[in-house]
Amino acid sequence: MSDADRERPTLLGLLPWGERRAVSEALRTETVGGLVLLVAALVALVWANTPWSGAYEAVRDARFGIPGLGLDLSVGHWASDGLLTVFFLVAGIELKRELVVGELRTPAAAALPVAAALCGMAVPAVLYVAVSSASGGSLTGWAVPMATDIAFALAVLAVLSTSLPSALRAFLLTLAVVDDLGAILIIAVFFTSDLNLLALAGAVAGLVLFWLLQRMRVRGWWWYVPLGVVTWVLMYNGGIHATVAGVAMGLILRTTPDGPGEGRRAEKDSPGDRTAHLLRPFSAGVAVPLFALFAAGVSVSPPALQAVFTRPEPLGVIVGLVVGKTVGIFAGTYLTARFTRARLNPDLAWADVLGLSVLAGIGFTVALLIGELSFPDPARADHIKAAVLVASLTAATVAAILLKRRDRIYRRLCKAEDLDDDHDGIPDIYQHNPGGGR
Repeated sequence: MSDADRERPTLLGLLPWGERRAVSEALRTETVGGLVLLVAALVALVWANTPWSGAYEAVRDARFGIPGLGLDLSVGHWASDGLLTVFFLVAGIELKRELVVGELRTPAAAALPVAAALCGMAVPAVLYVAVSSASGGSLTGWAVPMATDIAFALAVLAVLSTSLPSALRAFLLTLAVVDDLGAILIIAVFFTSDLNLLALAGAVAGLVLFWLLQRMRVRGWWWYVPLGVVTWVLMYNGGIHATVAGVAMGLILRTTPDGPGEGRRAEKDSPGDRTAHLLRPFSAGVAVPLFALFAAGVSVSPPALQAVFTRPEPLGVIVGLVVGKTVGIFAGTYLTARFTRARLNPDLAWADVLGLSVLAGIGFTVALLIGELSFPDPARADHIKAAVLVASLTAATVAAILLKRRDRIYRRLCKAEDLDDDHDGIPDIYQHNPGGGR
């Protein structure tokens, strides 16, 4: 290798040890949660297509809450507006961590995942608009195929027993984090109902107080949990989707530990890390699967499936997720590498990026949520949900074929990354290469 090649940045190179540990912890929980998510989605589909489908609809549409606070909601509504707030809170913490200490902390490091994610959101939206408008369909679902479901994707890898090197897994996680940010911005800007300015002002005041408590280094859940609940209620009544409150609080939480100060010991973990550690199992193992249980129960009868492939809106969703995600992410990655003169990790090939791009076409949780918001009519929403399921299954199948062909190489790379002959808890590759491949 020439000196010029050594000086070029490495694309999908070995992660620094600290970053790899953080990514591994996040993905371990997401993988288990993804398997629970798969089971929940399967239960919803089976339940909704049996003679007991009426019971499914009765449970999903049962209402409870506090009418005086505007919270007399159905079970399905509580799952999408309430439980998913926890999911977006964790997503906000992950995004903040990426921006402060992770892959997005510097423009040079952020260029690749951000460009790939943006292309992976823009191309599906453009393809949806093209397919839907060509047949006179509605354009309101343009945002449905933009999001990647990291838990579902990792569950597919777990079912296949496919080992991806840490750099590829981190790249997939960062793509999903940027996708989540794009999704919450779209929800906040494009899916607002009649605004209640007084309630919104109260929600903003709650977020400001949350920020002040963080700045003052105040600790104790008894401060933050009641404040978070009140802020969520105000955001919901303000007309903006309540999950925005979750991601806002996640972005406010500090993601760097405090150093030692007067009368205070140094923190080992930051408030964001502690919160994510506590909430990630609930988010991945309870909140998202319960949302899937009440969102994925759609008819898969022959007439319903025929509508998925003949109506312009669901067909646009399928093309956007399966084709748009693949083309957008692969093209964004390749063009960024060309313009930055980065060289691909010599242990990997562009076929690996292609397989990962196809896998990112699994758009389940956020796609279902945006589908519900885009199409309030239940019949049309069910067509969109069925399209999301069909597209996710297609993307998972194609990705499985592509990634399985490279599984022998992945296992060799993972074995090399995990080798620890001196049993000191740090893989040998990091001691031989302290820079972590950067």
